[in-house]
Amino acid sequence: MEVILHVYDVTNGASDKTNNTIVQINKIFKDGIGLGGIFHSAVQVYGDDEWSFGYCEQGTGVFSCPSGKNPMYTYRESIKLGTTAFSIFKVNQILRELSREWPGHSYDLLSKNCNHFCDEFCERLGVPKLPGWVNRFAHAGDTAAEIAGNTAYRLRQAKTEIVAASKVAYRFLAGVASNNSIVTPGSPVNSPRGSPRFQATWFKNLISSGSKPSTSSELGNRDEEVMRERKQQEAEIPRTESSRYAI
Repeated sequence: MEVILHVYDVTNGASDKTNNTIVQINKIFKDGIGLGGIFHSAVQVYGDDEWSFGYCEQGTGVFSCPSGKNPMYTYRESIKLGTTAFSIFKVNQILRELSREWPGHSYDLLSKNCNHFCDEFCERLGVPKLPGWVNRFAHAGDTAAEIAGNTAYRLRQAKTEIVAASKVAYRFLAGVASNNSIVTPGSPVNSPRGSPRFQATWFKNLISSGSKPSTSSELGNRDEEVMRERKQQEAEIPRTESSRYAI
């Protein structure tokens, strides 16, 4: 049995201006340069009805209407795709399967529209799929959406990696600073002696060349020397005054 594809211009907008614009776009991109356009499609096999797919809130999105007479769109052309070897009973079985697999709420303009359904139907009938120009805009839009999604994912991934690298660098620098500041147990770095700069200077002076803590005997000797110097100074003062009066 022969399988025929019926193609329509999508002119179901509320505005005549919008519908006319779509027709002009299809003429330019399909008829003019052969790229494609915005189309609706349906498949006819066994009988006078065509089968397609559309959106609905409940139940299957698969529906039929008289071939070439869908009132929602502007008929454009028909394309013979080939012949199927299946009987009418097998075709009806395929349509029942598709009706279950294609609920109306799953309709998506870019990834699951009427043209995708016709592609699937034709594949199961064993005939060539739709010409590329029929659904090229949807494929292009779906690819663009996928690229945008992948780009967004890569940006999020890069941001995560940058944050992780920053944390690693921060921990590394903090570790270096910590190793440089903690020299020995009891270091004045951890004591309340003012600013870190003051602590570093104080500690540097403490461990400068030749400096070391004094012993108890050294401290005692220094006290004795100080006392002797004071006694000598006190003894010299009266002696100076008496010599002045003697003159």
